[in-house]
Amino acid sequence: MTFVLGRLRWWQIADLLPIEADLFGAEAWTAGMFWNELANGHLYLAATEGGAVLGYAGLALSPPDEAWINNVAVRRDAQRRGIGRALVAALLDVASRAGVEQTLLEVAADNKPAQALYTDFGFETVGVRKGYYQPSNTDAWVMRRIEP
Repeated sequence: MTFVLGRLRWWQIADLLPIEADLFGAEAWTAGMFWNELANGHLYLAATEGGAVLGYAGLALSPPDEAWINNVAVRRDAQRRGIGRALVAALLDVASRAGVEQTLLEVAADNKPAQALYTDFGFETVGVRKGYYQPSNTDAWVMRRIEP
């Protein structure tokens, strides 16, 4: 079976929480944070297979200036199947169609696989947020992609 990308629905939020806890530990987003994102009109996509959520990612649009990619996550047992790449590509397509000039994101300084993925899409590191992720005090790289 292959995964399908679609808009994240409110009833799927509960399915995200175990993935968040596993991947991000004490820095995991809460249900309330996801509810807030959806309530504020941000686009979240979910990759599903047989109804199960395998991964998700969000986009906050502020056209024409910028868009921010938020919270890209893929369940550990579903990684290396192109799900993260498909989610990022879909969000970049939405940003491009909205006419934004640049897309930005933050990624943990120690998350080399994610950094490589974003670099493949043309993102470049433009700044560092010291101690951004709490409670681990991990730095975040700010990466930017200028829209073609």
